[in-house]
Amino acid sequence: EDQPLGTAGPLSLIENLDETFLVMNGDVLTTLNFGNLVKYHQDRGGAATIATYNRKVNIDLGVVHINGGDEIVNYTEKPTMNFDVSMGIYVFEPTVLRYIPKGEYLDFPDLVLKLIEAGEKVISYAFEGYWQDLGRHEDYQEAWQDFKHMKGEILGDCE
Repeated sequence: EDQPLGTAGPLSLIENLDETFLVMNGDVLTTLNFGNLVKYHQDRGGAATIATYNRKVNIDLGVVHINGGDEIVNYTEKPTMNFDVSMGIYVFEPTVLRYIPKGEYLDFPDLVLKLIEAGEKVISYAFEGYWQDLGRHEDYQEAWQDFKHMKGEILGDCE
Protein backbone atom coordinates (compact mmCIF):
# COMPACT_ATOMS: atom_id res chain seq x y z
CA GLU A 1 0.00 0.00 0.00
CA ASP A 2 1.27 3.48 -0.86
CA GLN A 3 -0.63 5.12 2.00
CA PRO A 4 -2.08 3.68 5.22
CA LEU A 5 -5.32 1.84 4.44
CA GLY A 6 -6.23 0.58 7.91
CA THR A 7 -6.63 -3.04 8.89
CA ALA A 8 -9.20 -3.98 6.22
CA GLY A 9 -8.43 -1.51 3.41
CA PRO A 10 -5.43 -3.44 2.03
CA LEU A 11 -7.77 -6.31 1.10
CA SER A 12 -9.04 -4.10 -1.74
CA LEU A 13 -5.60 -4.42 -3.35
CA ILE A 14 -5.73 -8.21 -3.66
CA GLU A 15 -6.76 -9.41 -7.10
CA ASN A 16 -8.58 -12.63 -7.99
CA LEU A 17 -9.57 -13.53 -4.44
CA ASP A 18 -12.43 -15.89 -5.18
CA GLU A 19 -12.60 -18.30 -2.25
CA THR A 20 -13.13 -18.22 1.51
CA PHE A 21 -10.18 -16.55 3.22
CA LEU A 22 -8.86 -15.98 6.74
CA VAL A 23 -7.33 -12.75 8.03
CA MET A 24 -5.88 -12.13 11.47
CA ASN A 25 -4.10 -9.47 13.44
CA GLY A 26 -0.40 -10.14 13.84
CA ASP A 27 -0.36 -9.42 17.57
CA VAL A 28 -2.28 -12.38 19.00
CA LEU A 29 -1.21 -15.67 20.53
CA THR A 30 -3.78 -18.46 20.54
CA THR A 31 -4.43 -22.19 20.49
CA LEU A 32 -7.37 -21.68 18.10
CA ASN A 33 -7.68 -24.37 15.44
CA PHE A 34 -8.00 -22.35 12.24
CA GLY A 35 -9.35 -25.30 10.27
CA ASN A 36 -12.23 -25.69 12.74
CA LEU A 37 -12.93 -21.95 12.50
CA VAL A 38 -13.11 -22.02 8.70
CA LYS A 39 -15.32 -25.14 8.73
CA TYR A 40 -17.68 -23.48 11.25
CA HIS A 41 -17.85 -20.40 9.03
CA GLN A 42 -18.65 -22.45 5.94
CA ASP A 43 -21.24 -24.56 7.76
CA ARG A 44 -23.04 -21.44 9.05
CA GLY A 45 -23.15 -19.76 5.63
CA GLY A 46 -22.22 -16.25 6.68
CA ALA A 47 -20.41 -13.55 4.76
CA ALA A 48 -18.07 -13.15 7.74
CA THR A 49 -17.19 -14.96 10.93
CA ILE A 50 -15.34 -13.34 13.80
CA ALA A 51 -13.54 -15.45 16.39
CA THR A 52 -14.73 -14.13 19.76
CA TYR A 53 -13.62 -14.57 23.34
CA ASN A 54 -15.42 -13.84 26.60
CA ARG A 55 -13.12 -11.47 28.48
CA LYS A 56 -13.56 -10.58 32.13
CA VAL A 57 -12.77 -6.92 32.79
CA ASN A 58 -12.15 -5.67 36.30
CA ILE A 59 -13.46 -2.17 36.89
CA ASP A 60 -11.30 -0.52 39.56
CA LEU A 61 -13.97 1.99 40.55
CA GLY A 62 -17.45 1.96 41.98
CA VAL A 63 -19.98 1.86 39.15
CA VAL A 64 -23.25 3.74 39.56
CA HIS A 65 -26.38 3.22 37.52
CA ILE A 66 -28.38 6.39 36.93
CA ASN A 67 -31.97 6.54 35.75
CA GLY A 68 -32.92 8.92 32.95
CA GLY A 69 -32.34 11.91 35.22
CA ASP A 70 -30.00 12.26 38.17
CA GLU A 71 -31.19 9.51 40.52
CA ILE A 72 -28.74 6.70 41.30
CA VAL A 73 -30.66 3.42 41.22
CA ASN A 74 -27.80 0.98 41.81
CA TYR A 75 -24.20 1.01 42.99
CA THR A 76 -21.66 -1.78 42.45
CA GLU A 77 -18.22 -1.50 44.00
CA LYS A 78 -15.37 -2.58 41.71
CA PRO A 79 -17.34 -5.06 39.62
CA THR A 80 -16.01 -7.62 37.19
CA MET A 81 -17.85 -7.43 33.89
CA ASN A 82 -17.91 -9.90 31.01
CA PHE A 83 -17.66 -8.82 27.39
CA ASP A 84 -17.59 -10.84 24.18
CA VAL A 85 -14.61 -9.39 22.31
CA SER A 86 -13.16 -9.84 18.86
CA MET A 87 -10.00 -11.94 18.85
CA GLY A 88 -8.80 -10.15 15.71
CA ILE A 89 -9.29 -13.31 13.65
CA TYR A 90 -11.77 -13.23 10.76
CA VAL A 91 -13.04 -15.56 8.04
CA PHE A 92 -14.58 -13.88 5.00
CA GLU A 93 -16.30 -14.78 1.79
CA PRO A 94 -15.05 -12.96 -1.32
CA THR A 95 -18.35 -11.05 -1.48
CA VAL A 96 -17.18 -8.84 1.42
CA LEU A 97 -14.61 -7.27 -0.89
CA ARG A 98 -17.32 -5.20 -2.56
CA TYR A 99 -17.75 -3.35 0.76
CA ILE A 100 -14.11 -2.24 0.79
CA PRO A 101 -13.50 0.85 -1.37
CA LYS A 102 -10.34 0.39 -3.41
CA GLY A 103 -7.43 2.35 -2.01
CA GLU A 104 -9.42 3.87 0.88
CA TYR A 105 -8.78 3.60 4.61
CA LEU A 106 -11.00 1.04 6.38
CA ASP A 107 -10.60 -0.87 9.65
CA PHE A 108 -12.17 -4.26 10.37
CA PRO A 109 -14.74 -2.94 12.89
CA ASP A 110 -15.99 -0.51 10.24
CA LEU A 111 -16.13 -3.28 7.63
CA VAL A 112 -18.14 -5.48 10.00
CA LEU A 113 -20.58 -2.64 10.65
CA LYS A 114 -20.98 -2.12 6.88
CA LEU A 115 -21.76 -5.82 6.47
CA ILE A 116 -24.35 -5.75 9.26
CA GLU A 117 -25.97 -2.58 7.89
CA ALA A 118 -26.19 -4.19 4.45
CA GLY A 119 -27.99 -7.22 5.91
CA GLU A 120 -25.07 -9.61 5.47
CA LYS A 121 -24.83 -12.49 7.94
CA VAL A 122 -21.95 -11.98 10.41
CA ILE A 123 -21.29 -14.93 12.70
CA SER A 124 -19.53 -15.24 16.06
CA TYR A 125 -17.25 -18.22 16.67
CA ALA A 126 -17.05 -18.36 20.47
CA PHE A 127 -13.63 -19.69 21.49
CA GLU A 128 -12.84 -20.92 24.99
CA GLY A 129 -9.20 -21.94 24.61
CA TYR A 130 -6.08 -19.85 25.08
CA TRP A 131 -6.01 -16.38 23.53
CA GLN A 132 -3.95 -13.33 24.36
CA ASP A 133 -3.80 -10.00 22.59
CA LEU A 134 -0.21 -8.75 22.57
CA GLY A 135 -0.93 -5.05 22.01
CA ARG A 136 -0.12 -3.92 25.56
CA HIS A 137 3.26 -4.42 27.21
CA GLU A 138 1.84 -6.26 30.22
CA ASP A 139 -0.19 -8.59 27.97
CA TYR A 140 2.92 -9.33 25.90
CA GLN A 141 4.89 -10.18 29.05
CA GLU A 142 2.11 -12.50 30.23
CA ALA A 143 1.91 -14.17 26.81
CA TRP A 144 5.68 -14.71 26.76
CA GLN A 145 5.49 -16.54 30.08
CA ASP A 146 2.49 -18.56 28.86
CA PHE A 147 4.29 -19.44 25.62
CA LYS A 148 7.23 -20.92 27.54
CA HIS A 149 4.84 -23.41 29.18
CA MET A 150 2.44 -23.93 26.27
CA LYS A 151 4.81 -23.94 23.29
CA GLY A 152 3.74 -27.37 22.03
CA GLU A 153 0.05 -26.61 22.39
CA ILE A 154 0.38 -23.25 20.63
CA LEU A 155 2.65 -24.37 17.79
CA GLY A 156 1.12 -27.81 17.32
CA ASP A 157 2.74 -29.54 14.34
CA CYS A 158 4.72 -26.42 13.40
CA GLU A 159 7.65 -27.21 15.70
